[in-house]
Amino acid sequence: MTLESPLLAAIPGLRHAFFTREGGVSGGIYGSLNGGVGSNDDPAHVEENRRRMAERLGVTPQHFLSVWQTHSPDVVVTSGPWQGTTRPRADAIVTRTEGIAIGATAADCGPVLFVDPNARVIGAAHAGWKGALTGVLESTIEAMEKLGAERGRLIAAIGPMIRQPSYEVGGEFVERFIEADAEHALFFIPSVRAGHSMFDLAGFIRMRLENAGVPVIDDTGIDTYSDERFFSYRRSVHRGEPDYGRHVHSIALERE
Repeated sequence: MTLESPLLAAIPGLRHAFFTREGGVSGGIYGSLNGGVGSNDDPAHVEENRRRMAERLGVTPQHFLSVWQTHSPDVVVTSGPWQGTTRPRADAIVTRTEGIAIGATAADCGPVLFVDPNARVIGAAHAGWKGALTGVLESTIEAMEKLGAERGRLIAAIGPMIRQPSYEVGGEFVERFIEADAEHALFFIPSVRAGHSMFDLAGFIRMRLENAGVPVIDDTGIDTYSDERFFSYRRSVHRGEPDYGRHVHSIALERE
């Protein structure tokens, strides 16, 4: 049902999980642990799946939080459950409040979990190519610093995402990255298809974290496209499926 980062798992008072698609109640293309509120799955199934994920992290369903992701660099700071029925629009959450699980929803994009063990500040970021390029990781770090974290103490864990052997992109995509910084060419290799390249999103995320001053970085190394334990947007498109499930990769501070 879950994978863990060995580095995060060794920290006292911290819980986290990179959830697989196993252990839920959804059926068909959503089988079975679909946490995607925005999917077309039965809402009752999604609610039960999220309840199970919350239980795994030791929090109530109301304290199992994710945002309405927009592929932006935007971050929200929270100290409790969302007010009302609408989730904030953002792509990262940070907190120093115990008993809250904050999560990044993904189905190929890069989930990154953060912690400063000394300051007991945590963060969860959704880093697709657009968010990673426009600064969501740096925004998350800056928001954590405002809560008392120090980037020189941060540990970041990169979760399951689409990896370079599975991530083919067109020439315009490559040009966008090169225009931002010529050194971004390092994250592309030629595809077998003319005019296309294979993009290393995980490597790009690691570079952004390193350049931001994060000293310790873990990586699950898992490709969501090729590993059937995980939902994959791109795999669903290639199979002609009408929709796809989503994971919620999450982190929480235990109550002392």
